[in-house]
Amino acid sequence: MSCCRIKTGFNIAKEAREKGIKTPILMLTAKSELDDKVMGLDCGADDYLTKPFMTKELLARLRALSRRNINTPDSTLAFGDIIINPNTSALICGENSVRLSEKEFRILEYLIANQGQILTREQLAVKIWGYESDAEYNNVEVYMSFTRKKLNFVKAKTEIKAVRGIGYELRYDDHV
Repeated sequence: MSCCRIKTGFNIAKEAREKGIKTPILMLTAKSELDDKVMGLDCGADDYLTKPFMTKELLARLRALSRRNINTPDSTLAFGDIIINPNTSALICGENSVRLSEKEFRILEYLIANQGQILTREQLAVKIWGYESDAEYNNVEVYMSFTRKKLNFVKAKTEIKAVRGIGYELRYDDHV
């Protein structure tokens, strides 16, 4: 069976990879045969967990996936008219650049890695500050404000938009 025939998690993983989406994919399924696992991983999943599972193991696998760096050490990330450089923590837009703090860099990195998606404050807090942190949603809002100021400083058309009651997303409007 090809991963392209049936609209399943296999197809979703394959389509995401074909579109260049690098968000980690953990397949959580009742299909526990070796061929199913191989197909899931070959179609683009980063990890494969079969039911039944222990919550502790699921959380450990999610933490492991979130630690993986989606970039190579010398790569830059780009979205719209901005580039962020992980080696220098620089935000670059055209001829303008500014250095980002660690949290600002991680916020932009996470938003770029999940472009086209709305990320909740909770997702951002967990990704940027970690599961065991005492950080509150207010911390997310404060650092969003700092990051927006840096985008304005470099005169970027790329913006971090608040989606009322949901979270944040990265948008680029080249007509601004």
